[in-house]
Amino acid sequence: MEKTIRTQFVKEFLEAVLTLESVDECMDFFEDVCTVKEVQSIAQRFAVAKDGKTYAEVANETGASTATISRVNRSLNYGNASYDKVFARLEEKNKA
Repeated sequence: MEKTIRTQFVKEFLEAVLTLESVDECMDFFEDVCTVKEVQSIAQRFAVAKDGKTYAEVANETGASTATISRVNRSLNYGNASYDKVFARLEEKNKA
């Protein structure tokens, strides 16, 4: 496997994810595709990005390691702004 995320396998996987139509479908799909720990780790990173608190507060509240918090922080500061995009869309959806 390549060390880049932008492969045909990943593209096909993400296209499959985009066909899911509800949270329940997503839960079922990710339960089949991932281990419980993998889904929990991804959800934990999302929670870390969403919190906007200090490393110590986030580690205490989410149980995330400082390495995970640092990785998420790096994505927030130098990534593709995808967290911001998703948070904005969720905020809009929750207003409706």
